[in-house]
Amino acid sequence: MTSHEGAGGDEHEVPRFTDKRRIDPETGQVRTPEEQVLADAAETLAGAEEAVVLEGLVETQKLAAERLEELQRAQAAHYNLEQQYSAYVKRSKAEAITAHERGVAALAEALIPVLDDIALARQHGDLTGPFASIAEKLESTLERFGVERYGEAGEAFDPAVHEALMHAHSADVTESTVQAVLQPGYRTKDRVLRAARVAVVDPEA
Repeated sequence: MTSHEGAGGDEHEVPRFTDKRRIDPETGQVRTPEEQVLADAAETLAGAEEAVVLEGLVETQKLAAERLEELQRAQAAHYNLEQQYSAYVKRSKAEAITAHERGVAALAEALIPVLDDIALARQHGDLTGPFASIAEKLESTLERFGVERYGEAGEAFDPAVHEALMHAHSADVTESTVQAVLQPGYRTKDRVLRAARVAVVDPEA
């Protein structure tokens, strides 16, 4: 009877469930209510700390993205500044070269009458003594600054660089030709300071 009742009692025994949260994972013992309160508080604190860490990570990533954007803008501004400075340097150099060339041209044009007198004195054999030395230094200095004297008999007449003061015709030429240079021309690399004044012979019609 007793065994039967015991067997029957086992059949109708209500199953029991243990809350796993109340089991201490380290000791395996059921926690007391006080220990459970502390464990719940620790779990809540851990969750809060994780949330704070995640929020901090998001803020850090956002700040890093902002700093990267600022750096990229600064690099772009620096590149633009370098480009502007480079353009300024190039423009300044070009302006300096242009001003130098204008100064040389203005000085050479002012000296052309002196150069004509030197050429005339040389033709007549009057270019001697100290005057000859000074004349040579003046001419070599102008050559060093790119001033060139030009004009030769026999070269083709070019109205861009020659000024025809006399004309003649001849069957010996097939194109307009410089017959004689009355006054030499002077030019720099970029401009004619004075066209060579010449006598021209043209082919017969």
